[in-house]
Amino acid sequence: MKGKNIARIVIGTLFVLFLALYFTQTTGYYEYEQKKLTTMTEEQVKKFEEDVNAGKNIDLKDYLTENKKDYHNKISNVSLTMSQKIEDYIAKGIEKIFSGVEKVVTDS
Repeated sequence: MKGKNIARIVIGTLFVLFLALYFTQTTGYYEYEQKKLTTMTEEQVKKFEEDVNAGKNIDLKDYLTENKKDYHNKISNVSLTMSQKIEDYIAKGIEKIFSGVEKVVTDS
């Protein structure tokens, strides 16, 4: 009985997520966000051209905007640490396998 409830909750959650992504795509939210970035860039180009025509001192840093987002959180940090440790273990295992193969090949 509990297994059926958990399955229903999981399926219901996935369905709601699907609907949210579907409506986001159909309403053009992503395209809207991209258009906003383009518009901001066009505004910066116009500002740059106006300053050039006015003979002002120009520094490109004034016209370029950095859109760096920090995606670090506890989950991403933990998963990065885990993946690095897994990578280390796999690398050591592969090194041991190849050193064993090397001994077999050089001994024969």
